[in-house]
Amino acid sequence: MTDSPEAIPVVAYARISADTAKDGHGVEDQHRVNDKTVAGLNWEIIHYFTDNDLSAAKAGVVRPDFETMLKALKAGHLDDGRVVRGAVVVADDRLTRRAGDYERFVDALTYEEGRVYADAKGPKNLYSEDVESMGLFGVVISKMEVRKMQRRMRRSHRSRAELGIPVGGKRPFGWQADKLTLEPEEAALLAKAAREVLAGKTLYSILSGWREAGVRTINGNWWASRSLKLALWNPRICGWRKHNGELVRDADGIPVIGRWEPIITPKEWMAIDALFSARIGPNVMADGTITDYRTPHYLLTGILRCGKPGEDGKMCNAQLRAGARTGIKGGFLYTCPSKEMGGCGGTGRNGAQVDEYVTEAILAKLEERAAKEKAETKAWVGEEELTRMMAKQRKMLQAWQDDELSDELFFPQNQKMEARIKELRAERTRHALSQQRAADVTGDVRERWASGRLDTAQKRALIREAVHAVIVLPVGGGGRRPFNPDLLVLKWRE
Repeated sequence: MTDSPEAIPVVAYARISADTAKDGHGVEDQHRVNDKTVAGLNWEIIHYFTDNDLSAAKAGVVRPDFETMLKALKAGHLDDGRVVRGAVVVADDRLTRRAGDYERFVDALTYEEGRVYADAKGPKNLYSEDVESMGLFGVVISKMEVRKMQRRMRRSHRSRAELGIPVGGKRPFGWQADKLTLEPEEAALLAKAAREVLAGKTLYSILSGWREAGVRTINGNWWASRSLKLALWNPRICGWRKHNGELVRDADGIPVIGRWEPIITPKEWMAIDALFSARIGPNVMADGTITDYRTPHYLLTGILRCGKPGEDGKMCNAQLRAGARTGIKGGFLYTCPSKEMGGCGGTGRNGAQVDEYVTEAILAKLEERAAKEKAETKAWVGEEELTRMMAKQRKMLQAWQDDELSDELFFPQNQKMEARIKELRAERTRHALSQQRAADVTGDVRERWASGRLDTAQKRALIREAVHAVIVLPVGGGGRRPFNPDLLVLKWRE
């Protein structure tokens, strides 16, 4: 470097990894390389642009200093007014790995005549078409290398997944540092949480208990509902693994079992998967009921619907709301919202009496179902079709691989079969949810309900398992009338 007043002012661009940027050594090394590059050239580096740990190969990554440098090169000066007449970098592949970025850099640097450029190999004339072409060729080669590395990485991840080998990073909650052996206390917490979720308990309720017990994540933070949901929804908890959003399966379509110890059974995880999958998107279920996310105060809010007919003869069907009311037995009413709020405002019932009647009806139905399920084990009716479809798909795939089937015939038919297989697997998962919840909850439901072992959210989950909704018909005649259970119509689920 020279202190001559006639030295050409240039900027330097460096891009280093996060590891070397932490202690500053990477920056110092880049500076020394850049200083060595301009030695003897009568150039003076007046500013360093550094984008640490930002890839030049990914289209969606914005490198702030790179963009600022292009602006300065095109304008011919920095923001503080200092003149810029060139640039120096360590190597071209640290500057750009995409043809578009390289062209933008060349356009900015050569915007005016007489600009200079150098990399670690020495100065280059970017005004020469041959040099620019070689630079573009180098970018293409660099991009090819990046894609090779990405493909190798993807194959490595896929191979590890198929072999059931744990991925890198920190240990998951529930396992020890080797990521294979269970951490007893944490694993027990996750196992209990999984079964409570299947029994209808909300994540918020579970985390309230964890917070009181001082349970934290492996990073020492308090648990959030989303982090607990992800932990329970991760198939690792039952010994399986996902790759790119799909379960890793063997050639027969069976999920690959990992080398780590599982916390819950695959059947339980399938039930959890069905439960959380049903909550994706709007919170309104297909039957019109609302999915519960917070522990409600009243038992039947969102389940009771107004049955009063309107002037057009159609039922109001608005969800009844609950509110405290003094001077009545139980202290609260279920009422239809006003017309301004989407209801008719013409239906109301004593909340305690409605809860008592509906509870007894639900318990009787659940006990009836529990007795029936003890006598017979329900098999999923689609198992035979799924097995047949998977066998047919494997046979067709083999025929295509043996060139006995053309691409035009294979791909459309295979896509249809994959869609049907996915649909059948979803049905099997929903069936597993129903069976698991029935086994875990309904056996001694009356005793658990009466003893307080079920909270409001779990009770509501059981009610939703039994009924689509409860229609509250109008009393009629005006004035106070005795409670009439015949005016409550329970729409049972099959």
